[in-house]
Amino acid sequence: MQTHSLELDDFSDNNYTLIGIHTALEGFKLAYSLNKNINTKFSKATYSLDFENKNNNASFSIYEHLHRKFNHNWFLIENKYKNQLEGIKTGLFSSGDSTTYLIPEKKKVDFFLKLEGDFEAEFIVKTLNNINAISQVITSYTINPMTLKSKDFLIF
Repeated sequence: MQTHSLELDDFSDNNYTLIGIHTALEGFKLAYSLNKNINTKFSKATYSLDFENKNNNASFSIYEHLHRKFNHNWFLIENKYKNQLEGIKTGLFSSGDSTTYLIPEKKKVDFFLKLEGDFEAEFIVKTLNNINAISQVITSYTINPMTLKSKDFLIF
């Protein structure tokens, strides 16, 4: 006789909203612009997401805004890491760079904004509108984390 059942989906870290941001800004400039436009206090985290593979090592910077009063944690995460390849010249116009993506299926996304906690839909829409109002931001939109193959990289 079964008394308790456990489903692994109950423990998935889906208590967050994920926003993709397209911009040419560097991380610290985007964090500053977000601080001005959406009233946050992003600062560079003391850690980063580091990955090692056979071709190169990648380190993705993280900026965090922790709001203890409402138990909300916001993370601005780079999606691209450019690695300088030394000694390799493949052509006249080659840069010698190798780009590694945190979420490879979203290569066009420059940054992810991960909002941990419970947020109302109106707040998310208002936040998106404020992000899109930043002149250097091309666009931003919500992404369903369950559609991502590499969603585990966003759990930290």
